[in-house]
Amino acid sequence: MNSYKSALLGAALMSVVVPAYAEETDAEAVKLDTIIVEGSRLNQTEAEIGTSVSVITSEEIEKLGFDFALDAVAAAPGVTINQNGSFGGTASVRIRGASSGQTLVLIDGVPVGDPSTTDGSFNFAYLDTENIERIEVLKGPQSVLWGSDAIGGVVSISTKQPNAGLGGSAFGEYGSYNTFRGGASVGNSNDMGDFRVAATGITSDGISKADEANGNTEDDGYDSRTVSARGGLNLPSSIRLDGTLLWNDSEIDYDSYAGGAQGSVGDGDERTETETLSGNVSLKVPLLDGRFENLLMVGYSDISRENFTNGMQSYDADGDRTLYRYQGTFTIDDRNKIAFGAEREETTANDQNASIDGLFGLYEFKPVEKLTLTGGLRVDDHDKFGSETTGRIAAAYAASEQVIVRASWGQGFKAPSIFQSTYICTFCGLTEPNANLKPETSEAYDIGVDWSSADGRAQAGITYFDQETENMIDFSYTAGYDNIALVDSKGVELFGSYQFTNWLGVSANYAYIDAEDGNGNELSRLPEHSGDVTVSLDPEGPFSGNILVRYNGDEANTDGTTLDGWTRVDLTGSYDLTDRIELYGRIENLFDEHYQQILGYGTPGLSGTVGLRLRY
Repeated sequence: MNSYKSALLGAALMSVVVPAYAEETDAEAVKLDTIIVEGSRLNQTEAEIGTSVSVITSEEIEKLGFDFALDAVAAAPGVTINQNGSFGGTASVRIRGASSGQTLVLIDGVPVGDPSTTDGSFNFAYLDTENIERIEVLKGPQSVLWGSDAIGGVVSISTKQPNAGLGGSAFGEYGSYNTFRGGASVGNSNDMGDFRVAATGITSDGISKADEANGNTEDDGYDSRTVSARGGLNLPSSIRLDGTLLWNDSEIDYDSYAGGAQGSVGDGDERTETETLSGNVSLKVPLLDGRFENLLMVGYSDISRENFTNGMQSYDADGDRTLYRYQGTFTIDDRNKIAFGAEREETTANDQNASIDGLFGLYEFKPVEKLTLTGGLRVDDHDKFGSETTGRIAAAYAASEQVIVRASWGQGFKAPSIFQSTYICTFCGLTEPNANLKPETSEAYDIGVDWSSADGRAQAGITYFDQETENMIDFSYTAGYDNIALVDSKGVELFGSYQFTNWLGVSANYAYIDAEDGNGNELSRLPEHSGDVTVSLDPEGPFSGNILVRYNGDEANTDGTTLDGWTRVDLTGSYDLTDRIELYGRIENLFDEHYQQILGYGTPGLSGTVGLRLRY
């Protein structure tokens, strides 16, 4: 472990551990009912942000029984997930048709995409939900806010913070495929500071990654361990020191290439071992009676992968990112707020390096109380691909107490990954990488309306979007990786909910995405129609339950065929045995639907889980 990495871990652990020894007080944490969208970088509320955003809370995650962040993110309209086999299969997230490499993933503000993969994307396969406080999905280009990789959107994940006083929780569950999942957490919060430490683990015999319906009988196991820690110190003059850590170690069995088989995949002795680490140390310094907020952050993420075939190592990769960030946010008055900052990101993948420097400025203006206007510019300078300037504007207008109109326009860009910019296609007859490779760029707009009834029982919303991406990087047999693709994506996102009684409610969302390449061909692995319906039951007494119906329409396969659409029904329920002990369970794929997310790869049939949760 290098000295920088050791220093980062030491500082983060100090900010986590020190508050554990502080004297407890009776002060209670103040919780705001208004949701602040941290991904806006201006701490805007949902009523102020013009960007289309979906917020998924830990309460919703627990209610619907999502074990993995992948399933939780899929609940946002306009988001498509693909996984090549359950229980650890490589999992990608796409927003409004943009590729997974064009989706920037942040954990506690730190980019966590894998620099050693072809497109630098993040693998959602291992991210457990137990330590997640909430997930924000910002849709459309967000490069002004977050720089390169945010060309299609941002998934911003925040880990859980400690509650007031000393407390914790523990849980254990057992289910189909000999799957055991469990974990525990402990935390404390007082006037001096706070901390929370948690550990979770899951082990499963799994199912065959290659679809069992095609004669593949070998189960592919999955083992994963996660440790999460965060804490902070409250220093004089309202200065705050924070630190976070998230570590995961996973071992996944998967299947082999099989020519002639469906999806070219069949039973085989393949295994991947992956270790991931992300964390940050930040210092918040408020000045001018809190009107001028200053944030200094150093973040780090590292991913190491080893592949084995028949017990012998066949491939290994390692990538890391180091982030330096400053942001100043100045509230001039009730109508004017500005944010500005500088960032530097240094990336390493398999002994290759890249860096990018960014400067950004944002301005929030409220000409009248009901209207919020936001604009911004950003300049990023890549050490190999030069400078790129992006802009965005957004507006949110409260037409009445029940109606909010939103609109935004923005630009995005993504610098070529280290792999793409250094790859030499020797079988193409090349002796060096493509020197003409350029960044991908996008431009998009959306407009939407959100409505809620006067009594708050009903909500609904609709958003139309249109996005064009140019200079898409794809593989070419003449140049290796080259700017040869164009994507035009447009569509509609809908959501609605109604609370029939105090104990019965229903919510639904739907997305229509029409995405084509420059030749008019439908994008592969992207459903034109998708949506969810959730029925929630919470009568008086110890029982509550939910019914989730998830629909995914037909998708084009990469070989020109069509993958059939599917509908899956899941049930979840919980029963409070005491004030501190909860019995819960879920049934997945109630009607034993056979379906695939990627051609040739299987998914679980009818299965279930039962568990106990203790809060203390």
